[in-house]
Amino acid sequence: MSPTLDIAAVRAQFPSLATGFVFAENAGGSQILGSCVDKITDYLINTNAQHGAGYEHSVKATDRVAQGKRAVAELFGVEGGDAEDQVVLGGSSTQLVENLARAIEQDIRPGEEIIVTGEHETNAGPWKKLAARTGAALHLWEHTPLPTSPANPYAVSLQIPALLPLISRTTRLVAISATSNLLGSVTDVAAVVTAVKEKAKALGARKVEVCVDCVAYAPHRRMEVERWGVDYAVFSLYKVYGPHVSALYIHPAALSTSLSSLAHHFLPDTVYKIQPGGPGYELAYSATALPAYLRSLSPARTLGASFALIQAHEEGLVRRLLGWLGAPGQWERSVRVVGEGLGDLGAEVGRRVPTVSFVVVGRRSADVVRVFDESGTVGIRYGHCYAYTLVERLSPKIDIDDAVVRISLVHYNTLEEVDKIIEVLDMALGS
Repeated sequence: MSPTLDIAAVRAQFPSLATGFVFAENAGGSQILGSCVDKITDYLINTNAQHGAGYEHSVKATDRVAQGKRAVAELFGVEGGDAEDQVVLGGSSTQLVENLARAIEQDIRPGEEIIVTGEHETNAGPWKKLAARTGAALHLWEHTPLPTSPANPYAVSLQIPALLPLISRTTRLVAISATSNLLGSVTDVAAVVTAVKEKAKALGARKVEVCVDCVAYAPHRRMEVERWGVDYAVFSLYKVYGPHVSALYIHPAALSTSLSSLAHHFLPDTVYKIQPGGPGYELAYSATALPAYLRSLSPARTLGASFALIQAHEEGLVRRLLGWLGAPGQWERSVRVVGEGLGDLGAEVGRRVPTVSFVVVGRRSADVVRVFDESGTVGIRYGHCYAYTLVERLSPKIDIDDAVVRISLVHYNTLEEVDKIIEVLDMALGS
């Protein structure tokens, strides 16, 4: 019999879950592993020293942060002895992509073009501002309606055929999301990268790089930046069961040929050139707990096997929640799933992570969520969730600030919790 996720063992690793509160806003930030908290405390008590000196505490502190970067590199899917030299840490993914855009600015030539999606502004806003500063043309890879749901105008997704006409001889950078933080849809990153780079090469483009936002992907699927062939990738550890710190992957070729330094002029030309100032050292060290925890979830003790178990468990959550939201009774209540519903997915539920957004036509999303807030038992949210451009371009139009109701689950959530969410939701829709 195939192994399954031991949910009781999983939940025991997260101290905050003991309260019984249903955390269903995990796309905004997951709960933290107890082992991460232990490592933060350990670092601050035993190795709270400046780096680079020869005394014992400094040597150990320096090594511990290097261990943290190697752990993050492992999560990215980077292998090899120099893996830590391909990772930058910072306060947030938005900050890191902004730094990246500043560092790449001098390599943008007149007339070149940048393509973004309407997903989370983390991997769109910095590139929009870069285009404005440099005069680069900016193009939007639009979400297109799903032919399987003609009755639901909010059933949309990204399709590669809609991207390819945007690729030209002057395309310089394409910024995409591995998973939508609003729609929950998973992008085939490797297929996108291959399609983009093959067409750009055929057209004679000077250089095309791909930056992928993995923030909404990393809690649910194994990142594989080397296999994907991306040049840059970003994710947030605080959405992958760690502390509030984020990470940026940079391909070695891009580091040496595309990026100028944002750091002190006398520092060496390494990954630190786009890390002006160090991260919280204790936060970096605590990252060592993340791969260890994830590997422990499967008998094989590999990230690949563990994420397969996570995906299988989360598919059950998706089926239960989308099955209820897409039922005829909810359609009659004017509930419309934003993105792919269960009928669109068919047997391919793996195209979806358990981040589910919907609107109730004729009702304010804020009013639906207020019932959850008042219950005191379940936490969800409403709004555009920083996928501002995507929400803005939905048709029929919805209030950009009220936007959608979003329920976002991860592997420590249970079917029983989904049933509790449905119970409160049923009450909210009937009120």
